[in-house]
Amino acid sequence: MNVEKETGIILTESLAMVPIAAVSGLYFANKEAQYFGVGKITKEQVEDYSKRKNMKFEIVERWLGPVLGY
Repeated sequence: MNVEKETGIILTESLAMVPIAAVSGLYFANKEAQYFGVGKITKEQVEDYSKRKNMKFEIVERWLGPVLGY
């Protein structure tokens, strides 16, 4: 397909697309499909997630910043 030549997009070793603004996906149509919103999450949910992922709370909190409800 000559993707790199045609689009200028490359894949890194971890399969990330460069430039970072590049996106791709598979889209499936269904006449009954609906969009839905995800509400803001609580501090307790962030604490639980950080424990389950064995990650520092501060890092998880920073990553989830846009969806925090506190």
